[in-house]
Amino acid sequence: MGTRKMTISAFARAGGVGVETVRYYQRRGLLPVPGPRSTSYREYDEKLLRQLRFIRRLKDGGFSLAEIAELLLLDRTRDRHRVHALASKKLAQVEAAIREQRQIARSLKSLLTHCASAPRGVPCPIIEAFDR
Repeated sequence: MGTRKMTISAFARAGGVGVETVRYYQRRGLLPVPGPRSTSYREYDEKLLRQLRFIRRLKDGGFSLAEIAELLLLDRTRDRHRVHALASKKLAQVEAAIREQRQIARSLKSLLTHCASAPRGVPCPIIEAFDR
């Protein structure tokens, strides 16, 4: 590992993101900008690819870029309690969002039922509910 060198486009493709995402992560300080090597362009290695994939998986897991930045700074061994606290907080946020989405689903189901059974000539219950 660490010997394969890639251009930014190959690096982004291997990481499952776009080139602009890589540049954005670099501006945010999540990824370092590699120095130019023997060629005139920057070269990305397997170590940076692993970091990019780690960032992408955290993002897919619902973590914000600020949370990801903090996680990247933590030591995997010594800072386990802080990692646990961040993950616990994220779980609570996800569970709250799920409860909210379930409530929205129940409300929409109720509106659909009312809409289907509303007599002709009466305003649509769905539109009326959102127009309050």
